[in-house]
Amino acid sequence: MWALLVLIGVASVSAHLQDLSFDGQKVFRVIPQNDEQVEVLNFLASIMEVDFWQPDSVTMVTPKMQVDFRVEAEKSFKVEDLLKESGMEYQVLIDNLQAALDAQFDSKVRATSHSYEKYNDWDTIAAWTADIAAQNPDLVSRSVIGKTYEGRPIYLLKMGKSGSDKKAIFMDCGFHAREWISPAFCQWFVKEAVETYGKDTVMTTLLNKLDFYVLPVVNIDGYIYTWTNDRMWRKTRSKNAGSSCIGTDPNRNFDAGWCTAGASKSPCAATYCGSAPESEKETKALADFIREHLSTIKAYLTIHSYSQLLLFPYSYTYSLPSNYRELNSIASAASKELASLYNTDYTYGPGAETIYLAAGGSDDWAYDLGIKYSFTFELRDTGRYGFLLPESQIKPTCEETLLAVKYIANYVLEHLY
Repeated sequence: MWALLVLIGVASVSAHLQDLSFDGQKVFRVIPQNDEQVEVLNFLASIMEVDFWQPDSVTMVTPKMQVDFRVEAEKSFKVEDLLKESGMEYQVLIDNLQAALDAQFDSKVRATSHSYEKYNDWDTIAAWTADIAAQNPDLVSRSVIGKTYEGRPIYLLKMGKSGSDKKAIFMDCGFHAREWISPAFCQWFVKEAVETYGKDTVMTTLLNKLDFYVLPVVNIDGYIYTWTNDRMWRKTRSKNAGSSCIGTDPNRNFDAGWCTAGASKSPCAATYCGSAPESEKETKALADFIREHLSTIKAYLTIHSYSQLLLFPYSYTYSLPSNYRELNSIASAASKELASLYNTDYTYGPGAETIYLAAGGSDDWAYDLGIKYSFTFELRDTGRYGFLLPESQIKPTCEETLLAVKYIANYVLEHLY
C-alpha cells in the first residue's frame, strides 16, 4: 500500500510538471571558435526561442566560450542543420528534456513530508522553516523580512547560540527559480548545523561565536512556478509595465553597475534588470535586511547552480577588488576543501574574468556595501544535467559544499573586522 502511495506521489509530481511538456526538447553545447560562429548563435536567438543555460544570454557569448542552450522539440533539427552548416562543433547534452526532468526525482527517500535528500516544494520548505525553529529554539529562530510580489512571506532563519555583540554571515539560496539544488543546500546547511552542534568542533565554535542568517528561497514566487507551470522558469513573477512579459532577473536587480554589461533592458529577456535597482520586492527585502544589519554582517554567500564555480567580485567590471589576493586565496583553499570529499573540480576567481560580465548581482552589491568577504557558489554539475540535477546528487553536492562554506566561515571568524 505504502509503495503504491509513493508511486502515486512521484507520478503526480511529474504530471504536475507536464502541464508544459518538454518532450523532445534538446539541450545543446557548442563552443563557437570565432566571431562568425558567435553570429550564428545570435541569428538563431533572433529567429527562435532559445533558452540559454550558460551563459545566461546570447549577448554574453564570445569566441571559445562553452555555450549550453535549450530549444523546442520541433526546432531542434533546424538548429542542428544550422550548426552543421556553420561548421560549429556541437554535442547534445540532453536529448529529451522531459525524460531528464522525470529522472530528477530519483531519490530513494519518498517521504511525502520534508526530506533533505529530495527536492521539496515551497509549502514543504515553509513548514520546515517553522518546524526546525520550533524544534531547536536555543539555536534557530525564524522571522519574516518582507513579502514577495504575489504576497507570500519571505522567511529568514537566524542560527547561532545567543550571545552579545556577535558578528554574522548571511547566506541565501534560490535566486533563480529553476536552480533547485540551491534551496536544497540551504536546508542541508541548517540541518547540519543543528545536528552537529556540540559534536563537530568547527560547527560548534562557529555557532557559539557567529550568527548565520539563512534565506532558504529568495525567489519564492518563481520557485513555486517551476513546480506548477514551467520547470525552466528563472525570473521573479512580477508584472512589467507596458509589457506582457513577466518577471525580472533578481540577480541583475541590485545597485552594482545596474543594467550595464550582461543585463538586459528588455522585460522579455531572461536577464532583465528590472525597472530600477531593487524594483523587485524580494531583492528589496534582502537588501533592506542587510543594510539594517550591516554593522554585524561580515560575509555574504549566495548559492546558485550550475557550473562548479566559486566566484567573488567583481562581475560588473573587470576591475579587481582591493582585497583580491585575500579573496583569491580563500576561494582557492575553499575549493580544495570541497574537492577533498568527491574530487569535484571547482574553478574560482573574480566573476567577470572567470566567466563573463554580469551587472546588478547581489555579491558585488554586498561587497560594495562594505562586506569584504562576498562569494557566489555555482553548484554541480558542469552540464550533464544542468538545472535538472538528480535528487541522488543532493547529498554529495551538499556534503562537499558544506566543507567549503565551513572553511570560509571559519576564516571570517578568524579575520573579523
